[in-house]
Parts: sequence; C-alpha cells; structure tokens
Amino acid sequence: MAAPGRSGIRVDLRGSGAASVETGLPVIDRLLERLAEYARFDLALEVEPGAAEAEVAEAGTALGRALAELLRADGARGYGFASMTSAEALASVVLEVSEDSLVVSNVDLTQARIGGLGTDVARRFLERFAEGAGVTLHVRLLNGTDTQHVLEAIFKALGVALAQACEIEGGESGR
Repeated sequence: MAAPGRSGIRVDLRGSGAASVETGLPVIDRLLERLAEYARFDLALEVEPGAAEAEVAEAGTALGRALAELLRADGARGYGFASMTSAEALASVVLEVSEDSLVVSNVDLTQARIGGLGTDVARRFLERFAEGAGVTLHVRLLNGTDTQHVLEAIFKALGVALAQACEIEGGESGR
C-alpha cells in the first residue's frame, strides 16, 4: 500500500461482489462498489479521510497494488476486455499486465461535477490504479453524456475486465 497505516484493503477473488468501501468520497465509494459487483470479487477498502484528491490517489494505489499479484499469479490470464452500459452511456475497457503502466482514454470529464467533486478525480483514480497494478489500461467512451452514467459504465467495464484478467487459464476460474 502507498502509505502504511493510511489505508486497509482486502480483495477476495472467490467472492460474490460484496463491497465495503470507505474513502470519504461517496462518489468513489459507489463506483468501487460497482467495480467489485461486476468483477464478482469481494472488496473491503478503507482510506483515512484527507483531501479529496489524496484520498482518490490512495484508493487507486491501494486497489492496484492489491490486484497486482493476482493479475500475475501462475496461470492468470493477465488481460481482459469489456464493454458495459449505464443508461445511455457505453464504455469499453481493455487492460493488460505491463512493465510500463499507462492509461489511455478519450474521456474528458474535467469540466463536469458530480457529488460536488470534479470528476477528474476518476481519471486520477484510474491512473494511480494502473500504476499500482502495473497495467496498461485503455478506456473508451463510445456513447454517453450524463457524467454519472459515464463513470458507472467505465467502472462496471473495468470490473468485468479485471475478472477476466485474474481468471486462471485452462478452464479454472480461480474462484
């Protein structure tokens, strides 16, 4: 974890999609709950409250580091792809384990506000997640104008792509 003592995280691939997330930012909490639901892994994440941007960075780093080992486990696929919707929004996420972490996205939500926060915090989360997990992450918005729907579609797609990437090849799901 990025700063020992500041966060606690537990990820169980054999879960049911249950999540207990407390970042101090309800918007991010809900998005991470959706991610866990669609990844079908159990997630417990707690970040000590602080400045919003620091909390988002901490949550992204903690989750990325927790999944890094699972993404690289013997027989793990190490890559995944998903397209998901939320109302009018349609987003695609492709990820692959990589030595050079990177986020490539056509989504620009810097001017939008949700829950009183600039939604560029979602991009910050994805960047820190990719860095912590050691993945290349491509995020594409294919359709959508409602900020909340766009973010939900992205995090749902990320969850499905992560489930695929952590899956053990050869027929075993690791679940």
